[in-house]
Amino acid sequence: MARTIKIGSWSHTLPDWAPARILIGLLLILAGFLGFLPVLGFWMIPLGVVVLSHDIPYVRLLRQRVMGWWRGRSGTPPPA
Repeated sequence: MARTIKIGSWSHTLPDWAPARILIGLLLILAGFLGFLPVLGFWMIPLGVVVLSHDIPYVRLLRQRVMGWWRGRSGTPPPA
């Protein structure tokens, strides 16, 4: 089953192999902590969480709670 991340008009298909998806998510989060550097950014942290939420149920639950909180707070879906 192909797993796709869609943000606005941008979409990207993730690898089928679960360890590769987990590695990509962890690398995005770790690189996001270096967001003060010119090329990297803090935007990588939420993107890494979205990638990890495809395979780790606890991360999926946290993401769904944050999305629910965001919708209740502003009435619109979060940007990611």
